Amino acid sequence: MITTCPKCGYQRQSSDSHVVAGVCPSCGIAYKKWLERQALQQAQQDPEGDNDLSIESEPSPTFSTRLREQFLYVPDKVDPLSFWGRAFLFGVFFIWGWSFILGGISWVSIGGSFLHNVILPFHEFGHVLFSPFGRFMSILGGSLFQVIMPLGLMLAFSIKQRDNFAASIMLWWSGQSFIDVSPYIADAPYRAIPLIRGLGESAHDWGNLLTMTNSLDSAWTYAQISFGIGTLLILCSYGWGAWLLYQQKQRMSD
Repeated sequence: MITTCPKCGYQRQSSDSHVVAGVCPSCGIAYKKWLERQALQQAQQDPEGDNDLSIESEPSPTFSTRLREQFLYVPDKVDPLSFWGRAFLFGVFFIWGWSFILGGISWVSIGGSFLHNVILPFHEFGHVLFSPFGRFMSILGGSLFQVIMPLGLMLAFSIKQRDNFAASIMLWWSGQSFIDVSPYIADAPYRAIPLIRGLGESAHDWGNLLTMTNSLDSAWTYAQISFGIGTLLILCSYGWGAWLLYQQKQRMSD
């Protein structure tokens, strides 16, 4: 039985026995009818109130959660042929990547790879792309574009195509591109690496960049940093790709 008025808050007393039960001795409302009327008005104002409350009670996903869902997405069903094709590709890039990592900062092993010739046009395009930003960025643009271009493809594969395995290969490529830059940086004090079209020493990107920043003595340190970043990205691509393959194996259709 209600003893406190829901409208005015009056607490019913023993001396109020002369007033009919269910009616407030202070303001005179009938408790039950007043509550029913309030509930009806609330329902008319917000007919889907219950649904809204349930929606509001569910916390929106955080940025890290959305990021994880994006880059760890795996289709509900996986075709066996597609899975084994990806597994074979993973093996090829796994062995290939370790050959770069274990080879160290060596122009012979890195520059001698056919992948260096694949990267070279993107490197040269980077000079043109960044040329509006001044001489320094124009020179840096070659190396910069060759390492960020695969990252752009990684995002395209993951977000647009929903193909995270292909995205992991693009992360591998970015890592290899960092490794590809490392002997070029290390050669800055010597300018001995042969350049395309027989260009002279004046065209040596990193020789010019480190001279402009007065840090030619730090060439080997910068080369190691570039090599280290590349190694880390390749290892991350291995972990990402292996996890995706494991999940796809669980969902592979018969």
